Amino acid sequence: MNTSTTPSSAVAAPDTAPLSPGTHTYRLGGLVQRYHVYGSGPVCVAHSGGPGIDWEYMRMPALEEHLTMVYVEPIGTARDSRLPSHPHGYTRERYSSFLETLINRLGVPSVHLLGHSHGAFVTAHHAVHRPRQLAGIVLYEGAPVTGAEHGEEAARMVEAFAAKHADQPGLAGVLAAFGAMSGMSDDAQTEAVAKGVLPSYFADYWGDEERFAAFRDAVRATYISGLDEDGNPDAVDDRVALKGLTVPALVVVGRHDVICGMRWGVELDELIPDSRLLVLENSGHMGHVEEPRLFADAVRDFVLDTSVPQSTRA
Repeated sequence: MNTSTTPSSAVAAPDTAPLSPGTHTYRLGGLVQRYHVYGSGPVCVAHSGGPGIDWEYMRMPALEEHLTMVYVEPIGTARDSRLPSHPHGYTRERYSSFLETLINRLGVPSVHLLGHSHGAFVTAHHAVHRPRQLAGIVLYEGAPVTGAEHGEEAARMVEAFAAKHADQPGLAGVLAAFGAMSGMSDDAQTEAVAKGVLPSYFADYWGDEERFAAFRDAVRATYISGLDEDGNPDAVDDRVALKGLTVPALVVVGRHDVICGMRWGVELDELIPDSRLLVLENSGHMGHVEEPRLFADAVRDFVLDTSVPQSTRA
């Protein structure tokens, strides 16, 4: 997982530059915001998924060879970054507003923004509402909608996964974890579910279990409800908004993803003007782990191709 030569525990001194390697911390709205810098080159800010999954699973050493990767530690995932309304109130708009402040602090004219899973939903929202500082976005395993339609498609894909792996002894545990999702109410339950469903997030988890088990064991999660402060779902339907997106976009989807799979990757690509689509044929939901070199090469090329500032962007 962490194969960079920079220790993950390295902490940048308070007076160092905002893009110096290590962990950076500042306060915003009474909360602690952290981000972690690795690599060199054009700046790419990475927002992890969940909501509530710890940022470290997003480490991408193959990208750090070419880009300055800024890994956001989303608010709510550490105790000193939790809202007074925790576990509620972590809307896309709030994540986006914290992203805006972080990007401003980096001191560069523009950045690329890469969001994985729920982070892709945040990235799409940010690109629609705050595009000015974005040179491009990577929607990695995202979708244009949530709610019943998305849930039905995920259920269909999980059924197909179960049929394909019916002979695997570990399948029962995966299905039990999916069944426990609706009952999550604390951090321990959320982490157990995240680890429990993880084999379904790979194209062939059991075919290389020794490799992927270490990744699974390292996952950390915080319970975040997905509701706003008033208890309403933070529903997503970006289909209309994405048709007017002004920011260059790369859509990345794994052929075997059960959560934000091919249907949604293709739809995102069709909705967004002049987007690029990368299909990772041998990946599920974790292409940066399953096919790291192919993933990194495509993201690197996209970033380099779209790094020229576009001053006329709204």
